[in-house]
Amino acid sequence: MTKISRDEIKKRGFGRFFKSFGYSIEGLKYAYKYEQSMLVHVIATVCVISANFFFHVSGIEWLITILAIGMVLSAELINTAIEAVVDLVTLEIHPLAKIAKDCGSAATFVLALMAGAIGIVVYVPYIIALLGL
Repeated sequence: MTKISRDEIKKRGFGRFFKSFGYSIEGLKYAYKYEQSMLVHVIATVCVISANFFFHVSGIEWLITILAIGMVLSAELINTAIEAVVDLVTLEIHPLAKIAKDCGSAATFVLALMAGAIGIVVYVPYIIALLGL
């Protein structure tokens, strides 16, 4: 059997470049369809963007909240990828498989907590002003 190098597999060109967008969309669709947490993050994203419009947040606040959204969604996608690779290697309950899955989940959790803290810092002043406190 002939061994093929990774360089031979990884072709370049505009066709390959544009196909990569399709692969990315497939990953997003998979995560949205099969990962409950991704649905929660998408709902949170809609709420944050709606709150940004409602409160007329500043440009820098838009940037910060969009960055937080991107980080959380990306972490969830990476966590999904880790889980898939672990499941590919073994479906048995193995201590190292548990560590990999738990740490991937924890990374998403930490970023979600950070995004929540950002939300508090950004929105509390607007809520206080709205309530006239």
